[in-house]
Amino acid sequence: MKTKLWAIILMIVCTLFTSTAQILYKMGADRLNFDIVSIITNWQLILGMTFYGLGAVLVIIALKGGEVSVLYPIVTSSYIWVSIGSVYFFREKMNSFKWIGILLIILGIIMITIGQRDNETLESREGA
Repeated sequence: MKTKLWAIILMIVCTLFTSTAQILYKMGADRLNFDIVSIITNWQLILGMTFYGLGAVLVIIALKGGEVSVLYPIVTSSYIWVSIGSVYFFREKMNSFKWIGILLIILGIIMITIGQRDNETLESREGA
């Protein structure tokens, strides 16, 4: 099955939702007290859970349009979004090792995409 562009786009949007959820979890955790009122009134945690739920729905829809081996590695891009978000929202520092890690994630996603394209080319030649 050839992976459709809309499925790839949905997976990218999913990573934005889940990365935002992780940042919201951190914000909510910073002001969390372990009592029921604090938990149910912690809007960051509630919004984070909502975003994670929306991300799960997007994954399910996206998987209808493509192969898991192509789509699921895109989820690793959430590490990129969270790293960038943590610098912006929490003033965390990015060092050269973190930037190298981000570069490797991007290269990995590109390599998987290229590998899938080569598989599809081979399959179309064998079917002809």
